[in-house]
Amino acid sequence: MNKIALTYDDIQLVPSYSEISARKDINLKTSITTRYDISIPLIASPMDTVCEYDMALKMGLMGGIGCIHRFMSIEKQAEMIKKLRSNLGNTEIMGAVGANGDYLERARELYMNGARIILIDVAHGHHKNVKEAIHNIKSINSEIDVIAGNIATRKAAEDLCSWGADGLRVGIGGGSLCTTRIKTGFGLPNVSSLQEIVPFSMVPVIADGGIRSSGDIAKALALGASSVMLGSLIAGTEESPGSMIEKSNGLYKRYRGAASLETKMTHGQEQRNVEGESTVIPYKGGVKYIIEGLLDGVKSALSYAGSNDLSTYYPDWVQVTNAGQNEAKPHLI
Repeated sequence: MNKIALTYDDIQLVPSYSEISARKDINLKTSITTRYDISIPLIASPMDTVCEYDMALKMGLMGGIGCIHRFMSIEKQAEMIKKLRSNLGNTEIMGAVGANGDYLERARELYMNGARIILIDVAHGHHKNVKEAIHNIKSINSEIDVIAGNIATRKAAEDLCSWGADGLRVGIGGGSLCTTRIKTGFGLPNVSSLQEIVPFSMVPVIADGGIRSSGDIAKALALGASSVMLGSLIAGTEESPGSMIEKSNGLYKRYRGAASLETKMTHGQEQRNVEGESTVIPYKGGVKYIIEGLLDGVKSALSYAGSNDLSTYYPDWVQVTNAGQNEAKPHLI
């Protein structure tokens, strides 16, 4: 591959004729795997400063889903899944596992306690270990759907689908604290990743990384993603894990990449192959208000496309210059 690759800031969606009378009536229901649906296309990322019980509960109540991260004991993660199953009833519940070590025992316990979606959470999903993990996890019970990734290419999508993945997590190196592209030189800007994968995927696609606004969500969905994964946008909220940090200029919470040195040290992992940063971010309050704002923006986007739901949302888009990028932002103040 030797061509120009694009990310969200490089494109703008093209408005079209609309008969939408009320944006609030737009339906954002979507598929997260081949069998399971969510009411809004938003997923809380399986990061230890983003999604544990409180975040997953709130996301579920709002119609999305939270993926309980794997950087804890099997017993603690399974207990969170069990609690979610008893508040959330029939709402789908998702937990993350790795692709080696105790992943199969972990997946089995998550299933036994109510999870029906297992996400294989690894940095490079086009890998032999993931192939074996998909097969082994699905052998636990036919009710389980497996989401696999992260990937960035057509070949990876075709292989993971042939290996039995029920959903794909797309994006390498685009996270707000990810340093993979700097450390390794590998990765692909997110718009081009979706262009590579969506036309050839036989299962729903999750756009992961690089989402900074409702406009980015709208662009990812326009490119064919079924949903997007949120990290930094919902970190620092009341529901995100971690205690409050009080400074002279306000309240903060920690946010760190899954492959950061701090994460590896916190969870007793080998302190090598560090591909992430850690920081503190201002406290944002309840996640409900952030999600509602994002959904307002996405529904507004669908109205510009004349779409009542995501099944008819396929707007054209254009590549923009640096001048166009600047024009797209408030430029008086």
